[in-house]
Amino acid sequence: MGIYRKITSSLRAKLLTMFVILTCLPLIIVGLVSYNKSYNTVFTNSKSATMMLASQLATNIDNVFTDTKKLLELEKNPNVLRFLFSQTDLNVDAREILQTMSSYRQTYQYDSVLNITMINLYGRGISERKGVFQLNRDSLRNPHFEYLIQHPEAILNIPPDDPSSLEPLDGFQYQNHRIISIVSTVKQRVTHEVIGFIIIDVDDSIVKQFCDNVSIGKSGFFYVADSKGNAIFIPSKATYSTKWPQFKNISSIIESNNKEYVDNTDGKPQFIVTSPSSSTGWHIVGVVPLQEIVEEANSIRQLIIISVLLSIIFAISLHLFVSNRLTRPVRILKNKMQLAASGFLEAKVVLTGTDEIADLGNSFNVMIGKIRMLLDQSIKEQQEIKKSELRALQAQINPHFLYNTLDSILWLAQSEKKDQVVQMVMALSKLFRISLSKGKDWITFDKEIEHLQSYLTIQQMRYRDILEYQIEIDASLHSLLILKMTLQPIVENALYHGLKNKRGRGLIRVTARIDDENTFIIVVEDNGKGITEDRLNQLRNDLMNPHTPQETGNEVSGGFGLHNVHRRIRLYYGESSGVQVESTEGEGTKVTIRIPCEWG
Repeated sequence: MGIYRKITSSLRAKLLTMFVILTCLPLIIVGLVSYNKSYNTVFTNSKSATMMLASQLATNIDNVFTDTKKLLELEKNPNVLRFLFSQTDLNVDAREILQTMSSYRQTYQYDSVLNITMINLYGRGISERKGVFQLNRDSLRNPHFEYLIQHPEAILNIPPDDPSSLEPLDGFQYQNHRIISIVSTVKQRVTHEVIGFIIIDVDDSIVKQFCDNVSIGKSGFFYVADSKGNAIFIPSKATYSTKWPQFKNISSIIESNNKEYVDNTDGKPQFIVTSPSSSTGWHIVGVVPLQEIVEEANSIRQLIIISVLLSIIFAISLHLFVSNRLTRPVRILKNKMQLAASGFLEAKVVLTGTDEIADLGNSFNVMIGKIRMLLDQSIKEQQEIKKSELRALQAQINPHFLYNTLDSILWLAQSEKKDQVVQMVMALSKLFRISLSKGKDWITFDKEIEHLQSYLTIQQMRYRDILEYQIEIDASLHSLLILKMTLQPIVENALYHGLKNKRGRGLIRVTARIDDENTFIIVVEDNGKGITEDRLNQLRNDLMNPHTPQETGNEVSGGFGLHNVHRRIRLYYGESSGVQVESTEGEGTKVTIRIPCEWG
């Protein structure tokens, strides 16, 4: 489920999945089909080639033996019949027979025939090498002779090292030669009665050379086995000690007439092929490791696998390149939209090209620009509205304050306290002049202090019995800029809600400093009656509320002036600025104003 969600949540993942299904999967299927088809074809061709080679080897051996067996025609020679039938020595017949043998040799060029021997049933014989000789009768009890008497039409091919092989009947020993004996009967013409035997001794090299000169693959070879599967000729590179255990199933293969077989009994599989020799009754057996037979097929398999893998890698690389070119602009547009949704309206899409995605990015940029313009316009309008409202509040003078001030001036005039009248009128004039400030919102800090002193001068004349004040400001801070009428509402709150209801004289103290973070901090303290904890919490909540206490209906006594100043400071300086209130009931109140440092 997680994989499906991951695939469906990404355009690039969808494209990759679709590409794999539509491209890579068919490539893999085609590769598997091609591999299977080519492997079977090459394997079949390799087996067929091996079988043809075995068949050709059997044919070559058949041709050699068929040609050699032409010497068996000597049994029809009258001199031979007379020599074998007669029990007397006829030197003329013997000479004629030897001449005939020599004539056959010259005619057919039998280089591999070592000797031709003829012998009758009484042990009297003649051979090329010994001439006329006489054998012991027991020599005729050889199983091969006994078999031929029972089967006079048969021709025996007796391999070397045969347990019942014929020793040289004429007593002549062959040096450095192993022989194959071709034995046939000699019959009387009329009665067809067996009167003797003809033996042709052939050098076994005529067969062995085929085994030595013909091989299969790198390490395979052919050897000759008899009808029972016993090896009679093996090539020089095959030995009994290392290879022979592989041949133990040959007899069953020959008996079942199978021409091919894969033997897994000796570890690595061996491919075995057989082909019969019709002339000799033997079988040509080929043995080769199966790996060598399928080596070419394996090479083709590797080629197909590498080709498919390279095709897949190329296809995926091409897909990644194409999909990146397609999805990268979409991802950029998505990220920019997310930034815009989070409130960052400065996000701008930079796309190249003239396709639909580039048009969409340009439309997004235009939309964001218009939203930003409308938002800026709305913010400016709201700020202007708020500033207008705050200027109206700022421009307001408490009617009671003005009425009481004028009443105090009238009372002083009637009392002929001319100097105090002048002083109060001058303070009131400065108060109005600085309040107006030619419509400016910011004034230097020394002007704000002058405005505050004018206000306190008037109030001290009215409340001379309860009011004292201290303004401790370093001259280096006079050039700092500050919103006008920032301190007067705070001091007014301290007077009317802190000192006025306190018994005895009260003190208002104003200080200022710059902290390590380059923040201008102004502190207004009084030792009035203080604020209760519940009222203080309510006052702090009102300061955090963007609406005025009158708007919410939760106005706390003394909170309007603080809220007014707090809103104005935050509107002009930002959320990090504002007013903080600390108070202890019965001890006094401390108001801290924090604004950034701006020099005039």
